[in-house]
Amino acid sequence: MSSVTIIGGGLAGSEAALRLAGKAIPVTLFEMRPAATTPAHETPWLAELVCSNSLRSNLPEVAPGLLKAELRRLGSPLIAIADKVAVPAGSALAVDRTAFAAAVTQAVETHPLIELVRQEVTRLPDSGLTLLTPGPLCSPALMDEIAALVGSPYLFFFDAIAPIVSADSLNMDLLFRQSRYETGEGDYLNAPMSEREYFAFVHALLAAEEHQGHQFENSKGVVFTGCEPVEAIASRGTLSLAYGPMRPVGLNDPKTGRRPFAVVQLRAENPAATAFNLVGFQTRLRHPEQQRVFRMIPGLENAEFLRFGSVHRNSYIDSPRILRNDLSMANHPDIFVAGQFCGSEGYVESIATGAMAALFMEQRLTGGPPPGGPPPETALGGLLNHVTASLVQPLQPSNVHFGMLPPLKGRHGKSDKRMAMAARAQEAMTNWLDILQSHGQTR
Repeated sequence: MSSVTIIGGGLAGSEAALRLAGKAIPVTLFEMRPAATTPAHETPWLAELVCSNSLRSNLPEVAPGLLKAELRRLGSPLIAIADKVAVPAGSALAVDRTAFAAAVTQAVETHPLIELVRQEVTRLPDSGLTLLTPGPLCSPALMDEIAALVGSPYLFFFDAIAPIVSADSLNMDLLFRQSRYETGEGDYLNAPMSEREYFAFVHALLAAEEHQGHQFENSKGVVFTGCEPVEAIASRGTLSLAYGPMRPVGLNDPKTGRRPFAVVQLRAENPAATAFNLVGFQTRLRHPEQQRVFRMIPGLENAEFLRFGSVHRNSYIDSPRILRNDLSMANHPDIFVAGQFCGSEGYVESIATGAMAALFMEQRLTGGPPPGGPPPETALGGLLNHVTASLVQPLQPSNVHFGMLPPLKGRHGKSDKRMAMAARAQEAMTNWLDILQSHGQTR
């Protein structure tokens, strides 16, 4: 059996290495630490959790919980380890960070089919299957190599992420659909603001508390082209937003026939329009502050936030323009990409993309007709679709959320909708696992 090279010993790389080795596929796993370090890591261990000890909810009616439930059914090595070293955290899966990283490292180091090489990779292999999982703090030398491979326009060093809200939580009576300078229905939903509403919103925005990130991430004094936080724009003057992302030019409110004083535009995240992005509203505000302030926008008073906004250091590729639906590069089909580097966001999501990449590489190596990837109704399938087929250009990395899944038929309440989507996902997962089993690809 041909061997696989994996570059990066984080969550995605470790998951993929253990899964492939468990299927009798030899793996060479490269990890640059401790010979070369990053500003975020503290230990030489693999799969080090650097930001939080929580892998988020275990409840299947919550998207991260559904994703973990699917990973357990798929036989995820890292989720199994996390369950063993879990600490009490209510309905969330929280782990002892030290015990988790130590257990993953031991599992990798002692596996007879995994060769762990503590060395920085500066050039990609010339042959064989390779999985890139360098994480959000990819080394400069490897970034240069990848940039030459995919092209600099498709490589990014910072996230500028705007919030995403659920479509069925919006008050459509207060919104209107229109694109700038176009008549009739357009591609955007628009939330019009009066002068009084606008100034109240700006005052609340400027008074809100910001998230304090790692020291190596964007400092408050640094402005990155195209990703300036909305509160930073507002700080330059009370009318800055009205002449910036909230400019109302080219838009007329059909209720009044006049141009609003200011407007917030929302763009559909997927063809089914189940989720909408707040255009230009990348932010460093703490999550509770985002809920409080952004719900002041007309039509968003009961908004359900599927993803919060952020601005932080994160090396990643514009994967929908680069990857095929099996996470391999369209122009370099022997190179696969997973983890945060492919545009997923979060620990569980990194594990999930690592698991899927390993599955696809196994399919490639075993030959024969592949059974394909997870159904779109599953959390795994929704996440895969996000990183390989997102409509947003360039890609905005995201945690898993129910807006990534196809909409349900008929009307449902918020809690009923989540339960129904979880039940549908579990049924689709069962059918897919049956197909994998027939191809010898279960755990």
